[in-house]
Amino acid sequence: MNADILKKTAKEMVAAGKGLLASDESSTTCKKRFDSVGVECTEENRRQYRQLQVMAPDLEKYVSGIILHDETIRQKNDVGENFAAVLAKRGVLPGIKVDAGLDDLALHPGEQVTKGLDGLRERLIEYKTFGAMFAKWRATYVVGQNLPSKAAIHANAHAMARYAAYCQEQTIVPIVEPEVLIDGEHSIEQCYEATVAAQKMLFEELKGQDVFLEGTILKASMVIAGKKAAKQSTPQEVAEWTIKCLKEAVPANLAGVVFLSGGQGDEQATANLDAMNKIGGTPWPLTFSYARAIQNPALKLWSEDTKGNVAKAQAALIYRAQMNSLAASGKYESDLETKRPY
Repeated sequence: MNADILKKTAKEMVAAGKGLLASDESSTTCKKRFDSVGVECTEENRRQYRQLQVMAPDLEKYVSGIILHDETIRQKNDVGENFAAVLAKRGVLPGIKVDAGLDDLALHPGEQVTKGLDGLRERLIEYKTFGAMFAKWRATYVVGQNLPSKAAIHANAHAMARYAAYCQEQTIVPIVEPEVLIDGEHSIEQCYEATVAAQKMLFEELKGQDVFLEGTILKASMVIAGKKAAKQSTPQEVAEWTIKCLKEAVPANLAGVVFLSGGQGDEQATANLDAMNKIGGTPWPLTFSYARAIQNPALKLWSEDTKGNVAKAQAALIYRAQMNSLAASGKYESDLETKRPY
């Protein structure tokens, strides 16, 4: 482990006005997205769609790094350059998703634990040869009656901490992602309780594994009412409850916090992030690590003409990245959406 490199990389990931683009969907998830817009989910179509993102003009102005999938980090652009190498040449950090998805948690119906620790050291060594500078591991928690359980919180936190240690052993910055799912009827207060519990246990386990927090990034879910809740959360409510949660659960020496959009609308995710940064006063940078909230307009445009609409799709992608860059500085205004190129 090289603590100086870990610290430097983590700092670059949350540089002022920049965030991460999550482009790490599995083939199964990618098929769902492609099916929704009528595009066949072949390996070549996935490569073309990833290339659209990797090669988008001005990407480096707003995006510090891209989280790639195992398939993607091995792929090349049309002229034979590896995607990770193209990103590095542009000053964008290549990252890699390393968890192996979710498995049902024994004795706890409806809850899941993340797989992927077996063989992780060897996979990280290989990913490093492709140029991976950081990695990501996601766990999920359901909010409901007596949920999430202590067992689910502990099992996922322990696995995430061991993953983080494996990453830092190879001088790869770990992103730890304890996602409290937005589905359901739960209130913002219930989401807060679940998120605090998950984050506190995670940092206890990270400490137990001697993980270097200055070289670690938290990918947090926002504290927000469930999609089916009677009362939906305003950006100001999301910002206040989320910052309260982070200040209670997250050590001040963590390198930074990036947020997942978690099924929120494109503009909603941007407005919520902006509201947090308008409040400010946190010891860590707060920025984005969005997938759909940046990709949605681009995917729709690309699907209409996968050959002819590449530039239009890239313009849409960059615009959403730019809006989230402004939100990461607390400078986003909803009026800006009238100027969007899609």
